[in-house]
Amino acid sequence: MTDNHETPPPAPPDAPAMTGRQRLVAGLWPPRVTRAQLIVALLLFGLGLGLAIQVRSTSDDGALRGARQEDLVRILDELDDRTERLEDEKQRLDAQRRELENSSDQAEEARRQTEERERQLGILAGTVAAQGPGITLEITDPLRAVEPDKLLDTIQELRAAGAEAIQIDDVRVVADTYFTGEAGAVQVDGQAVTAPYVFKIIGKPEDLEPALNIPGGIVQSLEKEQATATVTRSEKIVVDALRPTKRPDYARSSSQ
Repeated sequence: MTDNHETPPPAPPDAPAMTGRQRLVAGLWPPRVTRAQLIVALLLFGLGLGLAIQVRSTSDDGALRGARQEDLVRILDELDDRTERLEDEKQRLDAQRRELENSSDQAEEARRQTEERERQLGILAGTVAAQGPGITLEITDPLRAVEPDKLLDTIQELRAAGAEAIQIDDVRVVADTYFTGEAGAVQVDGQAVTAPYVFKIIGKPEDLEPALNIPGGIVQSLEKEQATATVTRSEKIVVDALRPTKRPDYARSSSQ
């Protein structure tokens, strides 16, 4: 079995003899610690730290157990007051959160309604494109006999039947649209249109088509001029002719 301690080197022949105490000190210093001893020391340190914490906790509990009844009542009252204050603060913060959420929802709803209203007004003013169900009306005029007023009557019939957006060739029809010229040389809002006149109309097809075909209506009136009106229903009509946005010179919003 091998000894872990090394034997100190023999003293030189001419060195004075060491006393017993000197030999004991030379054997103990510097200390020689093995790995096993280091592990045991760390375990003992951890155990001692745990015991110290336990004793500290036990001492604190003992302090409460040894407190007077008046002190315990005061401590409980303070805890109740603190709990009540925290609960009040929580309710206040919850109320603020709900208020902010409601305000945010209301602001978002107002913004959405504003944007929707803006789109609706844009469609009526012809400044934005529109799409939806409707009909396509194509009027052929081989004799160049269709007068501008006939096309205007067609627009009026379509509006009365619920047309929401109308386009003739590449011209957007709006509230102040006007027709000029003569048969075979019709102008819409100053722009020339030629036969066949193609109308794109957004609205309820079940209302628009019968309005054109009523007895004595537009279709029969055009037939008297040897013109032909063809109506085609569609689930998607695109009205993409746009009018420039005009800023009024004098009118201002009354809400300002």
